[in-house]
Amino acid sequence: MTEVGQPLPDRDEDVLLDSYRNSLRLQQMRIAALQTALEERQLRVSGLERSTSWRLTMPLRLAGGLAAGRLPNGMPITAAARRVHDIVTHDGIAALARRIVGRPLHPARKPAIVPMPPAASAIPAMMRRSALIVAELSVPQCAKYRVWQKCSHLQRLGWPCLVVDWHATQDAMSALSCATEVIFYRVPATPEVLGLIRAARRLGLQPFWEVDDLIFDEPLYRRNTNLARLEPALREELLAGVRLYRRAMLECNRAIASTPVLAQAMREAGVAEVHCIENALDDETIATACALRARKRPASCPMIVYGSGTRTHDADFLLVAAALGRLLARHPDLRLRIVGELTLPESLRRFGSRIEDLPGTDYRAYLGLLSESDIAIAPLEATRFNDAKSNIKFQEASILGLPCVCSPRAAFAGVIEHGRNGMLAETERDWEQALDALVRDPDLRRRIGEAALLDVSRRYAPEAVARTQVLPLFGAPDADLPARPARPLRVLMANVFLWPRSFGGATIVAEEMARRLHARDDTTLAIFTSHGDVADYPGALLRYDWDAIPVFATGLPPPDDHVASFDNPAAVAHFAAALDAVRPDIVHVHSIQGFGATILRLCLERGIPYVVTLHDAWFLCDRQFMVRGDGRYCFQTRIDLKICQACLPHARHLEARRAIMQQVLRDARHLLSPSASHRALFLANGVEPDRISVNRNGLRAPDRARLRRPRGCAPRFGFVGGNERIKGFHLVRQAFESLASGEWELILVDNTLNLGFSSIDVEDWDVRGRITIIPAYRQDGLDDFFDRLDVLLFPSQWKESYGLSVREALARDVWVIATAPGGQSEDVVDGINGRLIPLDARPHGLIAAIEEILAGADRLDDYANPHRDALADHASQARELHAVLARAARLEPGPMARSADILSRVNKT
Repeated sequence: MTEVGQPLPDRDEDVLLDSYRNSLRLQQMRIAALQTALEERQLRVSGLERSTSWRLTMPLRLAGGLAAGRLPNGMPITAAARRVHDIVTHDGIAALARRIVGRPLHPARKPAIVPMPPAASAIPAMMRRSALIVAELSVPQCAKYRVWQKCSHLQRLGWPCLVVDWHATQDAMSALSCATEVIFYRVPATPEVLGLIRAARRLGLQPFWEVDDLIFDEPLYRRNTNLARLEPALREELLAGVRLYRRAMLECNRAIASTPVLAQAMREAGVAEVHCIENALDDETIATACALRARKRPASCPMIVYGSGTRTHDADFLLVAAALGRLLARHPDLRLRIVGELTLPESLRRFGSRIEDLPGTDYRAYLGLLSESDIAIAPLEATRFNDAKSNIKFQEASILGLPCVCSPRAAFAGVIEHGRNGMLAETERDWEQALDALVRDPDLRRRIGEAALLDVSRRYAPEAVARTQVLPLFGAPDADLPARPARPLRVLMANVFLWPRSFGGATIVAEEMARRLHARDDTTLAIFTSHGDVADYPGALLRYDWDAIPVFATGLPPPDDHVASFDNPAAVAHFAAALDAVRPDIVHVHSIQGFGATILRLCLERGIPYVVTLHDAWFLCDRQFMVRGDGRYCFQTRIDLKICQACLPHARHLEARRAIMQQVLRDARHLLSPSASHRALFLANGVEPDRISVNRNGLRAPDRARLRRPRGCAPRFGFVGGNERIKGFHLVRQAFESLASGEWELILVDNTLNLGFSSIDVEDWDVRGRITIIPAYRQDGLDDFFDRLDVLLFPSQWKESYGLSVREALARDVWVIATAPGGQSEDVVDGINGRLIPLDARPHGLIAAIEEILAGADRLDDYANPHRDALADHASQARELHAVLARAARLEPGPMARSADILSRVNKT
């Protein structure tokens, strides 16, 4: 194995810039193609449904479908019955009615392919501590104080924090997979939210449910007189929401309240753990208020201001309405400003223009309207519902230097010292006396306003709340990672498939290398892979555990979205989240078709080195295995795009694809090839010799001695290439159909049988021997499988990068017939442990090699491969790989870290 190369000399940054430009062009092409396909489909469907024949044949289609046991949408009637039963059983008849009225009843989706870890699954130790807030964001005031302020507090403490609207279920699930703390703010227990809460627990998180209002206690909510003033339909809708909020809170069983009274109500409702973090000031409020205070001029006529918000405060305002009426009559120059929705009492309408009734507005404008006033009021009925409310109105007035008169509800009474930094008023007389004193005495207004400003600036400043209330609950996030070599090497490995969707030799190698790297004391590892069609989250990033290794899995594009197979923006976004979650020192990629090569540009942006193992020709060939449209090997060495364009005449992306692939290969810290033959292919296509080395794939050694072959039995041949032409399946058929002898058995491995369907059919084969079709074997079944074989057929029609099954056979004393040249032939010694046949797309060499076996089958008795010791094993491969990764991670990033300027240039173009 050659030494890892030194850092590259300075590169031309235009290479990376061109890569981004090509991605932009490709995505524009992709969008245009998808849009055209959608429009064509819509036109066809629209034309069909408008046609006379379609309308006339509707009864016939319906009757025929029912006779065949299917609904008009194609769903089997029996399946529909089961679906209806499931909906009624789990969600009730009302849910079934909503589905029928709201949308057609579709077939039940496939169950999730990705197995979810047990509920006790822990957060991986290597994950960066980060917070997620899944929130109701439609009410700006609530979002400001409970979501964006919380996010800011956490960020002040060093926590990365992401906010996701709870309606965006896919985004929320993806974010959950990368978070170590999650808060669900003001979300109801819809099926989607319950799914997210359960997913959080499955991921080892202990979710919080947060609210700043007593919206989860139905008896108390019903006693709120503001509720009685609402229309019956709206009132019942609110009460239904109360029940859903309560269930979501109890599902989380940890909660955050904005006031002590609210926290106590949560405990009484049954929440096991409750914490209190108050509403507070934030940078926007402080900066805006500071500017407004600087511009404030003494008013010629005093003004009282009331910020209502919504009509649910009509009953609260009645507490002070009579006192205001007398004050307005007593002081002709006094004015009243109301901001927001409020039903003005008849007793106040007589004051006409002295009462401003202004609509609600954005927050900055709202503070501006407050600052133009002289006295603020915050009346609240004496109910537990209002005792649970926070003292935001006091804070907003105080930060503007305004005196505020408030009802003595718990949050107000806890901070206001009557007559010093504010005033408390319970009765109508209290309200009239407090307001009258402030209206008459400008100095009193100034003194109370100044004291209130000083108090709230100290108690509710962002730094103070973050330090005294948020830090004790969440703690400080991870300190900076210690410098290497004090900590283990952090590796993020990427491969398109992984258990439970293991598929192909590259995946077997990737899985084994992952296990062995993870087992080292000096290395920690995470994996980025793909998941199947997960029923509820097809487009989400999902985290699960595999052999105690954290795995991040993304969805793959549909097969007909060809550009996305190598330039996939969705996978890039998910890979970015995984990078941020594990902060690797080095990224190692195996097969990444479907994710796209452009995920590796993120490594450049973040200054993270990466190493690529080249399992096939995907970086060079759009068809991945250098095969033409007819399934034959193209026999190119140095790739000529003119030849490729003739092979793919309708492909418009080949030039852009090559530019992206060349940039990704050029900026890799090192490249690995499983064989010398495959390395030579990349050398011929411009890779510098010192930047690519051979890291031979290891294999699982036999767990036991091979079972003795029954003497006199017919030769047993095996083929594991599925029905792929590139693997020589058609040549196998031609060879065995040509044999005059019937004294043989052919065992065909059908990889798709484990997925519930068959891809190999031999019914029409004209052969004399016996053919057996079996499902794919697992790694722990290698010995049993190869005990059934005497000869492995490997007539691959391209220069394989390696050929793992060839080595597995050779290690178990199975004779191999393989094409040459190519990586598949490098451990086959012709005539000693196998037979090499020409790679010429013809069956003659394979036929001759099979007939040679049939003519001398006794040579298979007691056969042993004399070159077994020359085969690579997993241990040696893993040692070599770790040395490459460790060295690549230690090298100085050089120009890789200088991506900011390049990205700015890309944005400009």
